Amino acid sequence: MNDDHFERRIGRTVVYLVWVVVMAYFFANAEIQIEGAAGWAANLPTWRIESHWLLDVFWGGRAMTGYHAWVFPFMALVFFAPLAFNGRWTWRDAGLALVGLMVFWIAEDFMWFIVNPAYGWARFNPVDVPWHKHWLFGAPVDYWVGLGGAALILYVRHRRRVAVEPEHKA
Repeated sequence: MNDDHFERRIGRTVVYLVWVVVMAYFFANAEIQIEGAAGWAANLPTWRIESHWLLDVFWGGRAMTGYHAWVFPFMALVFFAPLAFNGRWTWRDAGLALVGLMVFWIAEDFMWFIVNPAYGWARFNPVDVPWHKHWLFGAPVDYWVGLGGAALILYVRHRRRVAVEPEHKA
């Protein structure tokens, strides 16, 4: 692959991720209108499972709610929709859809706090955000794990492919 093609692919990925962050901003604002100051659907008329060992393994110890049980798979369908509409399912495209979904939820969650008048920077901490149970370097551990996973997928997706010459036997 030549450098020009590689740079175009990287550029398209950056534009896509900026678009994802813009989508996250709009969704965060919609969710602020729905939840207000009571994050993680605390005051919504929805069912809740507060504790279960699977929530500790897969959900960061947070409660599972009916709201989240529907909104998370819905957004996964949104991000994977282009693959279905194009009729083209490749690992590279699925990886980009997964990265978009991961970045979306991290950016959306972060912006929910920063934009929400009930929180802002001052209240983005483990004391004021008890539903994020595990924090590292000033942010929920989920953010770091998600960003690390997204970076790994993008690295694999965009690494330069080196043509390997077959060995000639003499």
